[in-house]
Amino acid sequence: MNRKSASMPERIRPWTSEYKEIPRALILSGLRGVGKSTFLFHHAKNKKILYFSADNPLTSDENLYEMCSFIFMQGFEGVIIDEVHFAKDWSKCLKALYDDFPDKIIWTSDSSSIVLREANADLSRRFVRIKMPLMSFREFIFLETGTVFSKWIFGSDKLPCKPDSKTLSLFTEYRAHGTRPFYTEGNYEDKVLSLLDKTLYSDVPFFLPQITDSNLRLMKAVVATLANSNIPRIEVRKLCSNWAIGSEKLYSLLNVMESVGVFKIIRFENEKKANTVGAKFFFADPCMYRILSGDECTEREAFSVMCFNMAGCSAEASRDETKGDFLISFPKEKNKITVEVGGKNKKEKNADYVLRDNTDYPTLNGIPFWLLAMMW
Repeated sequence: MNRKSASMPERIRPWTSEYKEIPRALILSGLRGVGKSTFLFHHAKNKKILYFSADNPLTSDENLYEMCSFIFMQGFEGVIIDEVHFAKDWSKCLKALYDDFPDKIIWTSDSSSIVLREANADLSRRFVRIKMPLMSFREFIFLETGTVFSKWIFGSDKLPCKPDSKTLSLFTEYRAHGTRPFYTEGNYEDKVLSLLDKTLYSDVPFFLPQITDSNLRLMKAVVATLANSNIPRIEVRKLCSNWAIGSEKLYSLLNVMESVGVFKIIRFENEKKANTVGAKFFFADPCMYRILSGDECTEREAFSVMCFNMAGCSAEASRDETKGDFLISFPKEKNKITVEVGGKNKKEKNADYVLRDNTDYPTLNGIPFWLLAMMW
């Protein structure tokens, strides 16, 4: 616990510090490397809380309930449990701990959204769920300069800052390596690729125990397709034939890969199919396109979708591309807007807004990319 606390960076994400108080029972999810541990350690200051990871070899064979009970009996105010899904019967144990120790803090974190779906209804009523997003451009500016700008409200005429040369230069850096705060430690590309390998070879097999070596190679092939294709789609029949895998198993594999944050499936508007490859596939973290020398146009679309998703909006692919690339739904609003994505000279077609790369100030219904990344 002391080693973890001592390694806390001097500057932390504003998303972390802007949370003034968090509940005593919490499930924090988010992609690997976004700063979940830092978030919990920041809020554990001045509290007697003990941290441990459920995937540590020293704890993996222990009963979660008994271990936490022992910790509480030693006078600790609470526990921080990282990678909670590795603990046996974790959901039942958390429910029992919540009920049996009503004055204790129980904070958990996990890199997969699957754990939220697997949690039973009793647990969901007791534990508050928070999903930690990838880092925004406004947070990146703070880590680089110490200046905190306000969030931009989509469509607002009020800009959080001026798009001068310094801001636009920082945005170029953000696009390359700014979505996860550990970029400050150096060797960013190597670390992101290591996280990808850990996700593919550790997280996915945990949720799909019957994975074979061929399935693992298939996942790598899907990653290569995402990086290199200018039409980011998956051909189910071709993959099933080439890799000798059934369609049901393939869909399960793809669903888990999406849940652990490898990619994001963009479905057509109002699509209700349970098993689908949707309209487009994007890396969940658009920095992957820069790291893997991916297609520029695909990266632009992935970046736009990421910004809306991180800001709490949902994105669907338009069935009629003459009206725009995506339909965006905003929280608590019934009407959707259509957006077109492209470079600085991109025409809006019939979309409500056109999102333009390599531009500085917004014009009428034209929105520059850097401004999108200031929404959260």
